[in-house]
Amino acid sequence: MSSMTTDDVICRNGTIQDLGGKAFALSRLDTAELPIPEWFAVTPAAFTQSLTAELQTAIDSQRVDELHRALANLEPAAQVVQEISGALAAIDQGRGYFAVRSSAVDEDGSENSFAGQLASYLFVDADSIARRVADVWRSGFSERMLEYRRQRGLRAIPPGAPAVLVQRMVDADVSGVAFSADPVSGRRGLAIVSAVFGIGTALVGGEADADVYEVDRAGNIERLLIAHKRIRHSFDPNSAEGVSAKTVDAESMDCPALDAAQANAVAALARRAASFFGQPQDIEWALAEDKLYLLQSRPITTLRNLPDPDGVLNIWDNSNITESYNGVTTPLTFSFARSVYEGVYRQFCHILRVPKRKIVANDRTFRCMLGLIQGRIYYNLLNWYRVLALLPGFTVNRRLMEQMMGVRESLPDSIVRQLDSSSSSARIADMFSLAGMILGLIGRLVTLDRQIERFYDRLRDALQDPTPALTEMRLDELTAHYELLEERLLTHWDAPLVNDFFAMIFHGTLRKLTKSWCGDTTGLVANDAIRSQGGMISAEPAARISEMAAIVGNDPALALALRGASMDQALRAVRSNRDFREKFEEYLAKFGERCLEELKLESETLHENPSTLLRSIGELASAPEMASRSSSNVDAASDAQRQIQRQLRGSPVRRLIINWVMRMATATVRQRENLRFERTRLYGRVRRIFRECGKRLHAMGSLEAADDIFYLQVEEIISYVDGNAVTADLKQLVAVRRAEFARYKETRPPAGRFETNGAVYHAQSYRTKVSAQTHHTDENERHGIGCCAGVVRGVVHVVDDPRNARLPGGSILVADHTDPGWIMLFPSASGLLVERGSLLSHSAIVARELGIPAIVSIPGLLDWLKTGDIVELDGATGTVQRLSPKEQHAE
Repeated sequence: MSSMTTDDVICRNGTIQDLGGKAFALSRLDTAELPIPEWFAVTPAAFTQSLTAELQTAIDSQRVDELHRALANLEPAAQVVQEISGALAAIDQGRGYFAVRSSAVDEDGSENSFAGQLASYLFVDADSIARRVADVWRSGFSERMLEYRRQRGLRAIPPGAPAVLVQRMVDADVSGVAFSADPVSGRRGLAIVSAVFGIGTALVGGEADADVYEVDRAGNIERLLIAHKRIRHSFDPNSAEGVSAKTVDAESMDCPALDAAQANAVAALARRAASFFGQPQDIEWALAEDKLYLLQSRPITTLRNLPDPDGVLNIWDNSNITESYNGVTTPLTFSFARSVYEGVYRQFCHILRVPKRKIVANDRTFRCMLGLIQGRIYYNLLNWYRVLALLPGFTVNRRLMEQMMGVRESLPDSIVRQLDSSSSSARIADMFSLAGMILGLIGRLVTLDRQIERFYDRLRDALQDPTPALTEMRLDELTAHYELLEERLLTHWDAPLVNDFFAMIFHGTLRKLTKSWCGDTTGLVANDAIRSQGGMISAEPAARISEMAAIVGNDPALALALRGASMDQALRAVRSNRDFREKFEEYLAKFGERCLEELKLESETLHENPSTLLRSIGELASAPEMASRSSSNVDAASDAQRQIQRQLRGSPVRRLIINWVMRMATATVRQRENLRFERTRLYGRVRRIFRECGKRLHAMGSLEAADDIFYLQVEEIISYVDGNAVTADLKQLVAVRRAEFARYKETRPPAGRFETNGAVYHAQSYRTKVSAQTHHTDENERHGIGCCAGVVRGVVHVVDDPRNARLPGGSILVADHTDPGWIMLFPSASGLLVERGSLLSHSAIVARELGIPAIVSIPGLLDWLKTGDIVELDGATGTVQRLSPKEQHAE
């Protein structure tokens, strides 16, 4: 029985078509030397040889009435009976009893399992085997089976009968099922053993509850649930099924069916089967006279849709990063951003005097600070905290870093303690390191202006027009130019990092001081006091837009074209007005890279598509009163500073301290925005480099289109040039990714914060486990972080995508997030409400500079407000009220 031909009716080795699901699994397990009772399979060929003419006609014609008449006379052919007898003789001369079971090809399949539809017989003597084989064949044509097939759209009468498994019967003392992994929780390291007294039919049929053992990989029983076992199934020669229910002795009903060693042996058996098949298994087992048997093994298919809760925990959060990378982001941008973040935070740790050995030891942490989930960029939050834990004084600086990152929800202290597991002696050493870091920071602070100046010099040198021009470079020259930029700038971003750190420190300190010393509970005074009073480049685009709007206001035809004409017509109208054209070209020359989603390399710049800018100018021209309201900026800052001086009139030391902190906060926040603009310029150069790479690869025939470059990673492009790529077929690679990312754009985005366990891309829901929605006592009121004082009542205009958005003058702009490219809409807004963000986010800083009352970090804002709603916002208290029709008309 080691091999077979198409006419063989008995076998132990063959295909799944010959043996069916159960028997095929046993044939594979035979090679693993597992304790399987002797067996053989009666193949479907045996049924074919046993067909009568009448039965064959009924099957061919699909006539059910004829089928059932013909089945009454079905019995195995003489040759089949003879071969069955021979196979039985090979099993210990056929003594004892046997189990006769169906073994259909897909009986345990995921689509059509046929569970419970086919017959099985236990304790069958050798003389009755052939008869029971015929009974199993008949069950394949029962009315119940035919109806099952009809419901699933299958052929009404199958063309043949299933294979039949004949196996030596184990008269079990204890039996049951076991899972090599928990099919409910998904824990791969936990085996589940269910056990009953006697034969397992009591468990399978649901007549008896089973003891349940949860066994971990070390052999420990994590949990034991002992059932009250009233009955057991045992051999009964007088029963047609071969078994009958018997009452369990009273003293045994609540005793465990297995001891710890036996439960471990069953769990180990399930794991051996899983190891052999290469996937978790669901087994049937039996224990008789202290010998353990494996009766059956099949895959646990439910685990394919379950993550392993014991797998490594990751917490993903996009609270702040969505301002830079919103929505689906291409592979090129993600790979570039991942590299930049890694390099920048290595520098950050070096600046703060983290020992080099610690930085090297956490190499993987730095490489995995960002993740790409369904095409969207997230912070790998635990890795951010691991980096934070490297810094001296972790417990002191943790809250400050959270403020800088803008995360809405801090990590639980229990998780933070796991990340900071330093010993007492290490903590003492950490305090000395903290002192050293503070001294180093003082030195950095004293020389900060000089550091920034040197950075600007390096930036100007790196970004000067290259020779030859980018448009003339070969592909290898382009990648070499990128690597030079990376070496000279991207890995030497020290001055902006130091300035950002001080901006965070001084801004947070100022808010604490004004609250403690001046009673500034809302933070309004601190916010107003650091308005830059000039010199912040982020506010310059708004001023230029207002200036251009004033010109357009005197040219009705141009205003009409900018607001509603096609872009070609609008650009022709621009060229017809010389004053406007000059201002417009000056704007593009300086701010052409400051586009929507400017940090995404795939984003269109204003050079390529100025539509948002032109529409915004046209709308603002129709509401000239909006263009002049930022003149109060200097007055607001002066008023706040005078208020602080009055509060501290009798405390000269405090006044001296707070004035210095205020000057430093103002300077570093202003410089922070200015340095971010330089980042925009650098990203613009990188964007142009890779666009040119795309053109070269398209011209070479390596890409279908030039913009396919955005679906490759940076390292893949460079490796293609250097000759160490693992995939040279870029067209196929891009095609796969385009299809995948197109699906991401059509699917519901993941939650803003969620957890994953184990493999991040397997069976994760990407949803928040516990609803993070805040309970609101008043459905018409919401609260966020007030960024710029002022009370405004107006009509809400929700902007999901600012491209070609038309914001009516005086509207209250409502958005999920903003980035620097949104500045083109700000001049037309009377107020700003943003669902995400922090006090140091771009929208908060620019709103203060422009004098626009603003509130950020309002949970559920876009689910609450719709375009056309009337609201009143208070930028000082961070309160938003949705007005009823009656309130809207009240004076």
